[in-house]
Amino acid sequence: MLLACCRTQVRALTAAGLPTIHRRHHVKHLLVIASVLVMLASPSPALADTGEDQKAVLITGATTGIGRAAAERLAAAGVFVYAGARKDVDIEELNRIENIRAVRLDVTKQDQVDAAVAMIKEKGTGLYALVNNAGVYEFHPVATTAFEEWQQSWKKTIFTNLLGPAHLSFHVVRHMMKSGGGKIINITSRGAFRGEPNAPAYGASKAGLNAFSQSMVQVLAAHNFFVYAVAPEFVETYIAASVLSGSEGDAIRAQSPLNRVARPEEVAGVLLFLAGYSVQIISKCSSITRPTS
Repeated sequence: MLLACCRTQVRALTAAGLPTIHRRHHVKHLLVIASVLVMLASPSPALADTGEDQKAVLITGATTGIGRAAAERLAAAGVFVYAGARKDVDIEELNRIENIRAVRLDVTKQDQVDAAVAMIKEKGTGLYALVNNAGVYEFHPVATTAFEEWQQSWKKTIFTNLLGPAHLSFHVVRHMMKSGGGKIINITSRGAFRGEPNAPAYGASKAGLNAFSQSMVQVLAAHNFFVYAVAPEFVETYIAASVLSGSEGDAIRAQSPLNRVARPEEVAGVLLFLAGYSVQIISKCSSITRPTS
């Protein structure tokens, strides 16, 4: 069916007088897009069934929201997940889930980053992917915020949302290079594109994470790495709870034809797809996820 569609496209483009080199370029992109659609329509990739040693994924901020949903979704698919958490109660809860090993990890604390990476190396489980999901969102509107609070919000947000992922990626990439490459999946936000009027540091940090993703894919492609930026719309998480329950909630939900925001498990489905071993044709992407049903 796919080849038949391509032949039809070639005949149509030839009849339209398009030069040969342009026809080839068009069909190449058609094949790539079609392959993505086939994979999206297929059952979830069997990440654990590779005939090799079990591979693992490290997810930061895995206690709630997108991170928790992704950890559970990947674990259910047979992937061994290192789930980043900060509190004892969350670590204990995550460790009760099959295929999940909780890791004490605050990305703003270098000692915890070092300890987490060292522990993964010691366990010997091949790390295949890193999901930089941990993040913070603080209101600091310029018109009403004291300068001291403004500074603190910027420092906390940039360190958590941008410097933390960058520093963790540095150590994880060095580790994964020894085993032939891997995947880095950065969770950004629509705020990187639309702006965040009441939380400008958040918008800036996520825009920086997009640029970081673009930079890393260019330098790491030669080492068999794939780098993605996933920018969700509003998602039902604790970060968005106060906004969604406030005066802006109805207007935000109305932005979708479904009149609701996305659920964490829907974004987790995107992450499961991108983390799959079979997805090797996408070298970079910025995906804005929307509710699907």
